[in-house]
Amino acid sequence: MIRAFAAAIKVSVTLALVFGLSGAAWSVEDFYRGKTIRFIVGHAPGGGYDTYTRTAARHISKHFPGSPTPVVQNLTGAGGLIAGNYIYNKTRPDGLTVGVWNNQFVVHEALGSRRVNFEARKFGWVGAPVTGWPSCAVMGFTGLRTWDDVLKSGKPIKMGSAGGTGTTLPTILNTTTGKKLFEIIPGYRGTAPVRLALQAKELGGLCMAFESMRVTARAMLDAKGDDKLIPILVYGNPPDKEVKDVPRVRDLVKGKDNVAMLNAWGLQYNFQRPLTLPPGTPKARIAAWRKAYTATLNDPAFLADAKRSRLNIVHVSGEQIDGYVDTILNMSPETKSRLKWMLPK
Repeated sequence: MIRAFAAAIKVSVTLALVFGLSGAAWSVEDFYRGKTIRFIVGHAPGGGYDTYTRTAARHISKHFPGSPTPVVQNLTGAGGLIAGNYIYNKTRPDGLTVGVWNNQFVVHEALGSRRVNFEARKFGWVGAPVTGWPSCAVMGFTGLRTWDDVLKSGKPIKMGSAGGTGTTLPTILNTTTGKKLFEIIPGYRGTAPVRLALQAKELGGLCMAFESMRVTARAMLDAKGDDKLIPILVYGNPPDKEVKDVPRVRDLVKGKDNVAMLNAWGLQYNFQRPLTLPPGTPKARIAAWRKAYTATLNDPAFLADAKRSRLNIVHVSGEQIDGYVDTILNMSPETKSRLKWMLPK
């Protein structure tokens, strides 16, 4: 009698679990059916953030439970911070709105920025479409061709910057070498004006993400003589053959404190252009986003679309990003002190 009762209880529990899980799956699909999902991009139309997001948005619906309709909107300002703050503070945590903004502000949070009005650990990190490869390049008319040439030149190279990598990477290199190799010329509204200044010989070089340089500055990379843009170093290991023999930043930075600073700064490039859901988003809906985004980035139709736009795709999962964010926020007080210059004055 007791055995029969125990067996009945076991069967009931098993059925409850099965139907409970099925109900959860059904409820997510039912919630998203007929809905619109919004992608809020913190950068201007036509740029890298916008292009990656719109390419994924064109394909995600077929992988999403309930097949919701995707819409991409741009909310620019403060280098992407306005969008990050908006997603965290102003967006309903219903799983219908996701933000795409510059994850350098996770580093800024770690450094104590008052402009950052979020706690990065509380976001629902969906995933990222690519890792980053910050790089620096100089123009042919400078007479410089390699990193060694830069070290030996004895004269700072004027580097145009629109913020972000354009400022941080040359500053890192000046700091870790103990030399003023680069004179940073800030205030440009984007990399396009920087490229024009390079072609006008007003600047000698720039630092920017190589995944963007290979597309937006393609003509300059392919040029000859004085008009050629020449990569002299790169952070990470991009798959492009044209920089396979270019020195890696990690190999150039020496000393325990310098390496710690480089690692704390560089970890953000392990997950570029990530998607975030506001805090409080139901776990089942975060899981649905993660699953749909993973499927999208592995979809042959999406990959063909990305290839036409010359986009590199390196999927980084939401779970991986959770770990990266935690590591960034746990940087040592000494490293924080050495990176304070990253915060706007």
